[in-house]
Amino acid sequence: MTLVNDAAPAAVRTTGRRFRAYTAKHLDELTARAGLTAEQRLGTRAVATVLPFRTNSYVLDELIDWSAAPDDPIYRLVFPQEDMLPAEDVTRLSDLIRRDAPKAEIDALAHQVRMKLNPHPAGQLQLNIPSFNEEPMPGVQHKYNETVLFFPKQGQTCHAYCTYCFRWAQFVGEPDLKMAADDIDRLKRYLGSHPEVTSILFTGGDPMIMGEPVLRRYIEPLLEVEQIESIRIGTKALAYWPQRWVTDPDADDTLRLFEQVSNAGKNLAFMAHFTHPRELEPAMVSEAVRRIRDTGAVIRTQAPLIRTINDSPELWESMWRRQLRMGMVPYYMFIERDTGPQDYFAVTLERAYEVFRDAYKNVSGLCRTVRGPSMSATPGKVCVDGVVEVGGEKLFLLHFIQCRDPEFVNKPFFAKYDPAAKWLTDLRPAFGAERFPFEGIVPGGDTSAHDVAATGPSI
Repeated sequence: MTLVNDAAPAAVRTTGRRFRAYTAKHLDELTARAGLTAEQRLGTRAVATVLPFRTNSYVLDELIDWSAAPDDPIYRLVFPQEDMLPAEDVTRLSDLIRRDAPKAEIDALAHQVRMKLNPHPAGQLQLNIPSFNEEPMPGVQHKYNETVLFFPKQGQTCHAYCTYCFRWAQFVGEPDLKMAADDIDRLKRYLGSHPEVTSILFTGGDPMIMGEPVLRRYIEPLLEVEQIESIRIGTKALAYWPQRWVTDPDADDTLRLFEQVSNAGKNLAFMAHFTHPRELEPAMVSEAVRRIRDTGAVIRTQAPLIRTINDSPELWESMWRRQLRMGMVPYYMFIERDTGPQDYFAVTLERAYEVFRDAYKNVSGLCRTVRGPSMSATPGKVCVDGVVEVGGEKLFLLHFIQCRDPEFVNKPFFAKYDPAAKWLTDLRPAFGAERFPFEGIVPGGDTSAHDVAATGPSI
């Protein structure tokens, strides 16, 4: 079945280039290219002291329409915006930068602002990190019975950062906020004591930032674990650096590793993040998709619904249709998580449902593999199924796609209609109930979803 030695078309090969990253030190010149004034550029730099910025030459040259910047959706996808944070915080940080304050002073204020942004939502650090032999396993999360998340140490960066990213805390240089692990043998021993686990998700950051030899060190040992049915790789690299599978020096070796997973009888699920239809247009992407699929891997696509970037049904319909034509499987539309600049990017739950419904109704059944709009909240993945009227009362209808307690999976529940609600913790139970049925299921006590949200940083 191997096709990894097939040469890429000449037109695609000639667009290959060495990876070049652009970071905060390049912000001023890049935002000037977008037409920002000096004061606007200063505000952008201020935001970048709190939230991460990194992009690359492919994104700048192939994806951004500079004639439409700064309103271009791909520009907004990767460049910080000065109004992403409260104005008073941006002003204070801008003043420090303007007077060339010591780095330690700027860093201290940036840290204060970060701590107000719920850097690890939905109990990632408090509720999801498992223990083995009475010792915690940093860089590992086990929220749902069947699936373990692993954060490979060398994969905790990306080819470019998305401004909405809910994992932004991984990239800001604060060790206490970062999740990373490199002991794959300990993971194997943990799996031996948890036979219910059938799927491993490599996440980050972006595991595909790693070269093939490092990636192999993590993946190959898991091929010996009989209970594992699927290995998943969560990545944005197909959108931000498709050269990884076409013209990079280790592209063929990486594809052979993918084949090895398939040949070992495991499902290799390639979880590709595409946020906007333009990310699918370059020929390099089509070629990378072809080569990955030829290894036996299944590419599933997912992204959050983001205000000012992809908050229209026409864009989602276009994405799902094109992904299907390319042989990918539409998988998830997410709701922007309650972290970072959520207020800047999130739409209401009602609007999220309308966008999903209006896109979904216009695609064929083969595209209707997609699920959503979904919130990855503290108790589980909650899908908004619509706004309904029951007994004269307007309500949200919801259900769990996945849950800490599997007994709640696929069971519908209702919440009072709230036109301003953007997240699960904004909702209240319907029909006069004091609690939702699932409240109290989080480990360690009878804690409600609202109480967890109120305690501070909490997936």
